[in-house]
Amino acid sequence: MLSDTEVAIIGGGAAGIGAARRLHDAGIPCLIIEARARLGGRSWTSRDDDGFALDLGCGWLHSAERNPWTKIAERQGRAIDRSPPPWMRLSLGNGFPPDEQRAFVAAQRAFFDRLDQAGEREPDRPASDFLDPSGRWNNLIGAVSTYVTGAEPDKVSVIDFARYEDDGVNWRVVEGLGTTIAAHADGAPTVLDCAVTCIDHTGARLAIETGRGTIMADRVIVTVPSALLAQEALRFRPALPDKIEAAAGLPLGLADKLFLRLARPEEFPPDSRLFGRVDRTATATYHMRPFGRPLIECYFGGSNAADLESGGQAAFFEFARTELTALLGSAFARRIAPVGWHGWRSDPFARGSYSYALPGKADGRAVLAAPVDERLFFGGEACSRHDFSTAHGALLTGLAAADAVIAARSKQQSRRAGRQ
Repeated sequence: MLSDTEVAIIGGGAAGIGAARRLHDAGIPCLIIEARARLGGRSWTSRDDDGFALDLGCGWLHSAERNPWTKIAERQGRAIDRSPPPWMRLSLGNGFPPDEQRAFVAAQRAFFDRLDQAGEREPDRPASDFLDPSGRWNNLIGAVSTYVTGAEPDKVSVIDFARYEDDGVNWRVVEGLGTTIAAHADGAPTVLDCAVTCIDHTGARLAIETGRGTIMADRVIVTVPSALLAQEALRFRPALPDKIEAAAGLPLGLADKLFLRLARPEEFPPDSRLFGRVDRTATATYHMRPFGRPLIECYFGGSNAADLESGGQAAFFEFARTELTALLGSAFARRIAPVGWHGWRSDPFARGSYSYALPGKADGRAVLAAPVDERLFFGGEACSRHDFSTAHGALLTGLAAADAVIAARSKQQSRRAGRQ
């Protein structure tokens, strides 16, 4: 393990990898320090027994036409699936007739329009304040909110939600977005299985304390999830109370996925969708035959996912089996089996899926992103004002942090040259 570097990058997810790529390509000595035994962070592609890529974390290229991961994936020779996502079409009719689906889509669109119109025109409020008080579809809108933000509408800032920018184009990487992100670090110096516990910035150089010893650096880019900063799993000496407070206002929502093997899949159109229930928020959605494969990708969000995590994969499978057999008949239970799952809330190096802002806390993103003394820099999706909760938002903040490091480094070198 390297014990000395010019720039230490804490966290090997999309932001950390982006920062390392920028610095390494610029010839600046840097080191990714990652707590896990793998790179990618909350993007993680595993494979089932048939070799299919399973994105257990983020999997969509949101705002795909401007998303830098799209071009990176293409440069790596990956296949990009540009077919429309299931949520852009009507779901299968089981338990949800087309006319009712259209009514739900209209109600959901009206809700989102009210959030966008509210924006920053008034004091911040929970998104739930803009639900139709007598709306039939409020519970299902709440369920969709847990997939989008990781939390129910009563927890989510309207201002933050309205700031999010999305061009409506969503693509996927056939070989896995997690695979793409991890591969982008190729060649950059990296140490794995090395959790950072404290960054001491009292001295002339920064001391990064880890379970495997201390690493010295001139500058640090911190890209760990906001939950780790809020809970002080990573500490600073001296403490940075503004960062802790900002991170606490940007908690990580929860969106977990369970992949099922599906026997006799031909019954279902590729990339179709089912809602488990339409009358409650604690439900899952089921992406049938993603990429045309004999699989079901099951989505669980918010409090429902958090409650299920205590029971592990078995609890998620039982929940999905119950909902699917209610829609498709008891015999359907014999056609499915779990093949992949990860609990992001129970993951000690994530503690959630992606950030949302509590009401009144949207401006915390800028506080979290602000550098300290031109030596401590910050990146990660929670630092992004307009692209939070996404892998491309994380990447862009990592690039911005790296560029800030390069500028500070150049400024320091100019000062030194002026004194000579």
